[in-house]
Amino acid sequence: MTKTDPVHPAGPAAARRTDPEPPPPGGVLWTIAGDVRALLMLPAAFTMQVAHPAIAAGVDQYSVFRTDPWGRGERSLRSVQLWVYGGEEAAEEGRRVRRLHKDIQGTDTRGRRYHSLDPACYAWVHATGFPVYLYAGRYLLRRFTPAQERQLYQEWLQVGRILGLRDRDMPQSIEEYWTYWGRMLAEEIEPTAVARELISTEVELPRPEVGSPAVRLLLRSTWPVLRAGFLRLRAFVTVGYMPPEARAAIGLEWSPAQERTLRRFSTAVRLLVPLLPERLRYLPIAYRARAEWRAGRR
Repeated sequence: MTKTDPVHPAGPAAARRTDPEPPPPGGVLWTIAGDVRALLMLPAAFTMQVAHPAIAAGVDQYSVFRTDPWGRGERSLRSVQLWVYGGEEAAEEGRRVRRLHKDIQGTDTRGRRYHSLDPACYAWVHATGFPVYLYAGRYLLRRFTPAQERQLYQEWLQVGRILGLRDRDMPQSIEEYWTYWGRMLAEEIEPTAVARELISTEVELPRPEVGSPAVRLLLRSTWPVLRAGFLRLRAFVTVGYMPPEARAAIGLEWSPAQERTLRRFSTAVRLLVPLLPERLRYLPIAYRARAEWRAGRR
């Protein structure tokens, strides 16, 4: 069974009155989701998502991640930021995401029929963010206390409601989540072709068409070198910031030498980013939302 947006006979105004609340200002997610260090965490979550057979099939058939990776990445990042920092826009963004996925269906890599809004698929896409925040956060941010972990999970459930997930679609406690996590890794997650592609350093990667004519000319002349460096960095942070049990489920290797390099890299990032002014430490949507919230409290 798939989910559809709720019907509100009274129209859009009624829908807005019943919209789920986004995570609270000043909460754990408000601190970490818009931090620029989250950019290093997201590739691990995306790769875990497409290690699910149905999600891999949908992305392979419907996504533009090969032909327009920069545009897709920008749109996905903006969407994530709106779920957390968008206020009244959060629920509308959630509805927009569901509309985009309502026609995505087919046969997964195991020959099973799927629909992208089926809770078995849709919940996993959302569920991958929580363990990555916890695991990568130990390197790039700080180790959360047990109370902060529970708060983060409850806030992540709020984001799930923004996306249209019902309470019965997601584990409602952190203990139930880890049981669900273990079952998914054991029974569903596998080294799909799309997951392997996201950590490959040999794939084609279109040059970003950004900036002034001079910048574009510079990119055109230096792209072979920049592309190779970017792909190596992407593969390194994707595997490095992925929880080890997820790496094992996807069949990814990680050596002690790589771990030492990751720790050195992470320490440098963890020490340097807090020295930046807030407008550089936070992504634009997060920076504006945080500034407006503080102004409203004065």
